[in-house]
Amino acid sequence: MDEVQRELPLPFPELSGDLPLLPARMVNEYQYCPRLAYLEWVQGEWSDSSDTVEGRYAHRKVDKPGGDLPDPAAAEEGERVHARSITLSSNRLGLIAKMDLVEGAGDVVTPVDYKRGKRPHVPQGAYEPERVQLCVQGLILEEHGYRCDEGVLYFVESRERVRIPFDEELRALTRNAIDGLRLIAAGGTIPPPLEDSPKCPRCSLVSICLPDEVNFLKREQTPPRPLFVARDDALPVYVQARGGKVAKKGETLEISIDDKLAQTARLMEVSQLVLLGNIYVTTPTLHELMAREIPISWHSFGGWFMGHTIGTGHKNVEIRAAQYRASFDSAACLRLAKGLVIAKIQNQRTLLRRNWKRPEGVDDLVERFQQDTRLAQRARDLPELLGAEGLAAARYFGNFSAMIKQDSDTDTLRFDFTTRNRRPPTDPVNAMLSYAYSLLVRTWTVALTAVGFDAYRGFYHQPRYGRPALALDMMEPFRPLIADSSVIQAINNGEIRPTDFLSAAGSVALTADGRKRFIGTFERRLSQEVTHPLFGYKLSYRRLLELQARLLARHLLGEIADYPNFTTR
Repeated sequence: MDEVQRELPLPFPELSGDLPLLPARMVNEYQYCPRLAYLEWVQGEWSDSSDTVEGRYAHRKVDKPGGDLPDPAAAEEGERVHARSITLSSNRLGLIAKMDLVEGAGDVVTPVDYKRGKRPHVPQGAYEPERVQLCVQGLILEEHGYRCDEGVLYFVESRERVRIPFDEELRALTRNAIDGLRLIAAGGTIPPPLEDSPKCPRCSLVSICLPDEVNFLKREQTPPRPLFVARDDALPVYVQARGGKVAKKGETLEISIDDKLAQTARLMEVSQLVLLGNIYVTTPTLHELMAREIPISWHSFGGWFMGHTIGTGHKNVEIRAAQYRASFDSAACLRLAKGLVIAKIQNQRTLLRRNWKRPEGVDDLVERFQQDTRLAQRARDLPELLGAEGLAAARYFGNFSAMIKQDSDTDTLRFDFTTRNRRPPTDPVNAMLSYAYSLLVRTWTVALTAVGFDAYRGFYHQPRYGRPALALDMMEPFRPLIADSSVIQAINNGEIRPTDFLSAAGSVALTADGRKRFIGTFERRLSQEVTHPLFGYKLSYRRLLELQARLLARHLLGEIADYPNFTTR
């Protein structure tokens, strides 16, 4: 007769020091997808979906505490137990759980966990992650001296109760999930993404996890499903009026000018608040925006980006640690910088070809850009790369006027452009380019900070006081695609006229009305959809910036070999 080798349980040592307790919900997530648990528990990622919002709605009653959980040693036999929203923990098990409902009699209790949706028709009454989460609650109750042999899952939509026995099989599955989550958390290496899994489309973190994109960049076999592109109607709200004030009233922002209500915006439709000049924001408004993770961008009245306000910042310290390591590695900096500069040159060439308005051909110019690209590829250090970028920039801006429509309108002819100049800009085109770059660096700073990066530590642009070096790095390939394209569109479509500028002491700047119209052009460009050349699906430039920031994080964390720069077709 063959002997069966049995496993001996190895109890988890009691927690000490600053080791955190594992929430029961995280054990559920680990059983569902280890990568999801790592993203939420270790890296502090979170994003709402319709499922998570519905789940909170389903819990609206049980999240209100009610009733007492008596001491099991003092509980009288038959004494009814009915307690809502009870939080219990166990240092020995290293677990904590917020229980929707605990019911029973005396020292015999049953945890009841509320779930959105209908009861699934599966052999064991519910899926493994939900059963494991419920069993965690049972283990904690037992640690507190109660007898707990089963739990109940209550499905809100179908109003059904499903009894879940805490048998040895489920207990072993739960212990394995607890140990597995602790192991990956201590190991500091994110689990690989699921492959072509039906779980991914409904996952709230799919746009952060990027399962199909990461797998495709590793093997280049199956094209990604368009999981990343979720509709987001939230847009920035700009305030530039002198004497402006922003206050919160209920679920809306009220914008007043000289204490007279001028405009309102629903908070759920606001992605960020952009303030130009001395705009007053009330303290309750600041608190609400921080709680909702809606950043505030601060600009001078002329549009110079001064900084932005967020809450406590992103919890994902792993991304910043990887960013800092790479930023001190000269080879890594050069490799990333080369990719950014080459993508910028290629996008400049594409923009010129698309918008060329001179009678002579552009083919010879395109070939010279190819030479600039090869020069950048051969650069041995950052100064050489900067020289190659400078040559391409001189060639690009030397032909920038070829993209500006010229006709018999004397106003249009005043949009002359001979060379790029700044600090201060001396003509309307340069003034718009400088303003567009200011808007773009603000957009990139907010996107990078939201993902978890330090926007002030870059790879190509070296750190300098007050300069968001990483934002300047990442915006290089997008200068022609977003900023320059917005300037060309605003001029050629007549959205901005020469009368929309002020000139003083050799400096030219947009008027308040001109800035307002140009901001509209810039934001429409960010909302325009483009087909991703690698992944094949469409997404807006606004979403594209976030995608590229997350791909950079995946590269720095070692999940993909190279950062895939974006070059338009």
